[in-house]
Amino acid sequence: MPADKPANIPGICYEIFVRSFCDSNGDGIGDLNGIISKLDYLSDLGIEAIWLTPIHPSPSYHKYDVIDYYDIEPEYGTMDDFRRLLAGAHKRGIAIYLDLIVNHTSTLHPWFEEARKSKDNPYRHYYWWMNQDQIDHLGISERETSHDSQIVYPWHENPGDDEKYYGLFYKGMPDLNYHSEALREEIAKIVHFWLSDVGVDGFRLDAARHVFPEWDSEQSLTFWEFFSKIVGDANPDAFTVGEVWAETEEVAPYFRNLNATFHFDLSFALQRMLIAGRDEQIIDKLIASFNLFQKYNALFVNAIMLTNHDQERIGSVVGGQIAKIKLAASILLTLPGQPYLYYGEEIGMLGLKPDPYIREPFLWTADPEDPQRPSWIKPEFTTLKTVTPLSAQRNDESSVYHHYKNLIHLHKTEPALSQIFAPNLHPVRLGNDQLLAYFRPHADRSLVVVHNLGDSEVEFTVPEDKSIFTEICFSTDPLHSTTLTSNRLSPHSSIILAPGRMATDGQKQ
Repeated sequence: MPADKPANIPGICYEIFVRSFCDSNGDGIGDLNGIISKLDYLSDLGIEAIWLTPIHPSPSYHKYDVIDYYDIEPEYGTMDDFRRLLAGAHKRGIAIYLDLIVNHTSTLHPWFEEARKSKDNPYRHYYWWMNQDQIDHLGISERETSHDSQIVYPWHENPGDDEKYYGLFYKGMPDLNYHSEALREEIAKIVHFWLSDVGVDGFRLDAARHVFPEWDSEQSLTFWEFFSKIVGDANPDAFTVGEVWAETEEVAPYFRNLNATFHFDLSFALQRMLIAGRDEQIIDKLIASFNLFQKYNALFVNAIMLTNHDQERIGSVVGGQIAKIKLAASILLTLPGQPYLYYGEEIGMLGLKPDPYIREPFLWTADPEDPQRPSWIKPEFTTLKTVTPLSAQRNDESSVYHHYKNLIHLHKTEPALSQIFAPNLHPVRLGNDQLLAYFRPHADRSLVVVHNLGDSEVEFTVPEDKSIFTEICFSTDPLHSTTLTSNRLSPHSSIILAPGRMATDGQKQ
């Protein structure tokens, strides 16, 4: 979707690492038919959009090194399977976003196999090639590591060739060079195929800030202008969310041409706050980021998450403490934006790096031999000894699963929480950094949200200008049920306050 066009944006999104979600055929690998079998589960949970990690043919377990942009990884299924998944999702009102990798391909992609043959090959210009003298002259033989790439030496040998190719993430993933008009035409065809011919609803765009290398980085924003026009031509309602793993100031200009970007600053701030039990003035920082984003796009979408497939799972970040796992969800689903849940967060899955162990199989049942549970990896963190499976959590009203489900329902039914455009957020200052409090104003019904980040009970007083907010519409604190009767909040608890029933329409704020 062109970044200046409003649309019915899905509110609750769900990231699926396909290999680890659900196995339909007993080969130990999650697949598209497995996801189809769980569409009713996702719909019942309240999911409105699914982001699928890459589904194209690829030699790796994660599939971020694409061999063919027009086909489905055979381990995951067929194009017919994908079309059935798309139709099943749409029948339930669920959008499908594909992970589109435009920064690089696999070295096994036919383009690169041709490019590496000779300097005269027409595909040579699809990638970045330099000899050592050119690399040294530009001073680009080394780079500083970043959150999204630990590679220090990004230039890689091509046997028998005096030129090296550039691969930011790994020698098996050479970066594409969009100075090539022929390559741009190829990308346009790929976008049109998936949006127009197949009918997907949008793309999650991998490594968006790296689509041009660091020495040519000013071209990246120009590329996304080109890309946005292609998307608009293929499907004016398609949605784009970019992975711009950087600080807010660098992220903001990408909103010119993308509908959304993931808010990594918020993700890491929430993790620090949950560990320390202290607020970092996150509401003031969020408001400042919103003011910056809207300079580039008044209809920006703030894509928010706790963690994703490249980060250690929030359950492990907070030491497996169920109360903190629930608190993390309470914060995420009451802040403005478009929340993305990483599969398994709703059952408290655990995971620490290296990467395969933050992508472990979903626990559907307590059966150790559950055939729908992928077995491609022996899990180290999410096991039947450490995490309660979904089947048991569904029968426990106090479970992480029911906490998520209740919060998602609240998010979708309270207009103050579900507003995405023009984020409605103001700080509520309670004079204690153990408390995180904010105001979500709305014409229908405004809300005050208070979280106790700390390990001890804390006193608080609702400010005078919010004194009519006495009705509790959500609480994880046993001290409070339907009405605010105490000025204390239990550790790691949250309450959401609405105007009391006696408040007149004129008093509602």
